Amino acid sequence: MRFFPAMLTRSAENRSPLHHTVLFLLLFLFSCDASNSQEQKNQDSTAQQVTADVTPEAVPAVTVLDSTLFDQKNTFLSAGDSTGKWPVKAPYPLPGAILPFKRVVAYYGNLYSKKMGILGELPEAEMLAKLKEEVKKWEAADSTTEVLPALHYIAVTAQGSPGKDGKYRLRMPFHQIDSVLKMSEKINAITFVDIQVGLSTLQQEVPQLEKYLTRPDMHLGIDPEFSMKGGQRPGTVIGSFNADDINYVTGYLADLVKKHNLPPKILVIHRFTQAMLKDYQHIKLRPEVQIVIDMDGWGHQARKKNTYRQYVYKEPIQFAGFKVFYKNDFREANSRTMTPEELIELVPKPIYIQYQ
Repeated sequence: MRFFPAMLTRSAENRSPLHHTVLFLLLFLFSCDASNSQEQKNQDSTAQQVTADVTPEAVPAVTVLDSTLFDQKNTFLSAGDSTGKWPVKAPYPLPGAILPFKRVVAYYGNLYSKKMGILGELPEAEMLAKLKEEVKKWEAADSTTEVLPALHYIAVTAQGSPGKDGKYRLRMPFHQIDSVLKMSEKINAITFVDIQVGLSTLQQEVPQLEKYLTRPDMHLGIDPEFSMKGGQRPGTVIGSFNADDINYVTGYLADLVKKHNLPPKILVIHRFTQAMLKDYQHIKLRPEVQIVIDMDGWGHQARKKNTYRQYVYKEPIQFAGFKVFYKNDFREANSRTMTPEELIELVPKPIYIQYQ
């Protein structure tokens, strides 16, 4: 199986020409080493199967939204804002909404690669135990907000080669998503599937995952970095989504929520540059979907804070997220991973935390 090592490309703020050279050397070495895998031969047909081994859990019996508590939680997250933009004015979510009642702490990655995140880097038992420890740290740092663990799985990965259809993306076989769901069940976690479209589109990729997105415990992530609207090879430039792209996804998810009587879906959008998300003012907010902008840059604490201020705080959409890199956050002099205590001092306080 050939994968584009997405973790090594983040963030453009910290890249250099040497970084790109090393990246693509690693890419070709990784591709050559993995291309003999039987999974690569079978993945296209496997990914088109329409049955899953995992049965969805029952929809939570929540019939009324506590709007007073919702407002209180949102006000708490926005403490320190002087612009009046936070909390964002939006329709109340449907009953069963996770945010802002709970903080989601997620582990991100791909089961076929140890280079794309902690989810695929460690053996299952060790990974789940480490995630539970992170959850405890967040519970201690902010005792006012319940913490919900999550596994965030990259289900469509951008590629350095075009593949059979020239789309520069690879869909993971469904049995891998089923494996992640079974891991989540062991720790009462929710699950995300994440999409890197390459030269494909959200309209082509999101419906492929519909049978999973009809589960009440399944949510979605999308990555503008690898949306190559100009036809470039992923990794050569930073890609982008616009408001129409986001509105398509939220409309699709909203239809699923209404059709299947589901609680609201969380949509995580990764971001670390201005141009990655265009026309944000035209993004529609819906009661069926909760949008998180996940600050996705790596590096020194000061750099990450500045990225958060520029592209999350200054361009509010709905909820704020923040990514912590176990390795890349150490790549600059005097840099380190930020602690939960530091992150809840940000304005607004992030309600979704992702570890890679």
